Amino acid sequence: MADYINDNEIPVFLINGFLEAGKTAFIKYTMSEEYFQIDGRTLLIVCEEGEVEYKTEELKEYNTVMVVAEEESQLTLQYLEGLSERYRPERVIIEFNGMWNMDSLKLPKDWVLYQQVTIMDGTTLTQYLANMRSLMGPMLRNSELCIVNRCDGKSDEELVEWKRKLRPMLLSGSDIVMENQYGEIPMEILPEELPYDLEAEVIEVKPEDYGIWFFDMKDNPERYRGKIVDFTACIMKSSRFEKDCFVPGRMAMTCCEADMTFIGFIAHAKELSAFENHAWVRLKAKVDIRLRQEYQGEGPFLEVISMARTGEIPEPVGF
Repeated sequence: MADYINDNEIPVFLINGFLEAGKTAFIKYTMSEEYFQIDGRTLLIVCEEGEVEYKTEELKEYNTVMVVAEEESQLTLQYLEGLSERYRPERVIIEFNGMWNMDSLKLPKDWVLYQQVTIMDGTTLTQYLANMRSLMGPMLRNSELCIVNRCDGKSDEELVEWKRKLRPMLLSGSDIVMENQYGEIPMEILPEELPYDLEAEVIEVKPEDYGIWFFDMKDNPERYRGKIVDFTACIMKSSRFEKDCFVPGRMAMTCCEADMTFIGFIAHAKELSAFENHAWVRLKAKVDIRLRQEYQGEGPFLEVISMARTGEIPEPVGF
């Protein structure tokens, strides 16, 4: 995602999600907002047409030209370059088909992906999380915002469960917004019960709770500042780190077996030289928050108190 756009670049807003998730309604609302009004033409590329339609008078009011790409094979680089040459837009909105392969989408060289938003339907999300995670992963991977709408009648426990399962599939720092008929549901009011005691002298993180702990500490580092954590992890060393710094972490399956990633926090241990790379250890560490290039800002930093060899945990972290 681009932080800013040069004068000779065209910003692209990519809105994705499954059919009838509410993508069209979101785009129509966004186009009507004052902050979204600019001079020049907007090119709207619609990759599937649901029940909600764009009205001719709306498109005219917002100086928007709409084209429909009916087949995935139609959305080639040559096709997009042709649209750019024909309409010369100041910006582009793509309403993407959630069943298409987003990784194969190639943009013209002067088009820059400025923002990607994924829309999810709360009435079907539980089923999609159970059966279609392999499709959800690619659409969420580069999204900076995930909106779950139609959450009416859902319990707080279900909303918390959705958040826990969606969070690993999103970019670091991305937001999850849940909405019902009254608007946005404040996430801070949801009663998220953690599987360990935050007030314990030592917070013991069981292997099966590693993923919950990792993302809670990532999202809420101040909760853990000054606390001692106890967990099992694999050592990852790198020449990019300072002496005696490493990452104790585990492989995590964010959406499917093809989407595995190593998750952990930067740590420092005086006795690190006694442990080889990829050794499994159980460690206790005090949590601090430090400015780190690896985080592109502040993030948790673990000062190891004790560390000992232990057995491997072969199963990846699941969510």
